[in-house]
Amino acid sequence: MRKEYKCSAILWIGLFAASISGALAQTTAPTPAPPPPVGGATSIFSTYDGTSLKKSDFTFSIVITEPEAVKSVDGTLDSKLMAREMPYRVLLPKGYEAAKSEQYPVIYLLHGLYGKFTNWTEKTKVAEYAANYGFIIVMPEGANGWYTNSVSAPNDKYESYIIKELIPEIDKKFRTKADRTDRIIAGLSMGGYGALKFGLKYPELFTLVGSFSGALKTSTFTAEDAGDIGKTADVVFGAVGSETRRANDVFEIFLGAGDARRKALPFIYLSCGTEDFLFDSNREFDGLLRITKVAHEYRELPGVHDWVFWDDQIREFLAVAEQHLAGQKK
Repeated sequence: MRKEYKCSAILWIGLFAASISGALAQTTAPTPAPPPPVGGATSIFSTYDGTSLKKSDFTFSIVITEPEAVKSVDGTLDSKLMAREMPYRVLLPKGYEAAKSEQYPVIYLLHGLYGKFTNWTEKTKVAEYAANYGFIIVMPEGANGWYTNSVSAPNDKYESYIIKELIPEIDKKFRTKADRTDRIIAGLSMGGYGALKFGLKYPELFTLVGSFSGALKTSTFTAEDAGDIGKTADVVFGAVGSETRRANDVFEIFLGAGDARRKALPFIYLSCGTEDFLFDSNREFDGLLRITKVAHEYRELPGVHDWVFWDDQIREFLAVAEQHLAGQKK
């Protein structure tokens, strides 16, 4: 998109002259300076007498080119595992339709509890940030399912749906680079937990995982100690001590992995605001990664559990993702 603005040279000359005069005033000695010559600083730009300049003589244009926007596409998948149509949103990189043979790395971006698949594009500037990169970004619907196969709702198999149905569907429908080295997953809060869990359980599928304010101890939440959030966990994970809770506890999954499996894990990016109620569990998981020397990056910075923090983090994460993919090629 091009925007054109017309400006007068007199205005620019006057502003520049004022700045030059100010700079000289700061560097001259305290003794009185001789009076400036006729014409003053405007003679830097023109041999004409300043009084003879006309606006119409020196009008010029400034053209500002804004980045081409990425294209947003909404789709549905007729899921057999979920027994219903599942919506998703995809951001296609600029130039996608013109470059018919080009393939692109893909990022799966998961929303949080009480959210939906449209959250990322409605509540952050991810589409604007994505215009600077060459990623296909997929935002699936996760409802309040904790990206887990529910013990109480037979048709809420969110983990199996994403791994077994959505990823193959996206690879078939869009020009993705359908391999582990070009597939990334990330998310916020519930989505951060989901992304990290998928990276730990399916390291052969992802090269990089990102968790922003991840609810990493979700599988321990109950209605008794976590209120309404705990109720959603009870529905999905079942009773305390259940096999489903154990099998979906990211701390248990990580600690149960041997050295060889840990070395095969995707690169892990963790971030959390220092005023976030989930801060302690994120720092604890970072501690495990450091002790076991698993490749990762951990960022803690001022912030709470909100969209201001997540908007900043998706902007940062896209840059991290690009750097990570570039580093693999060296």
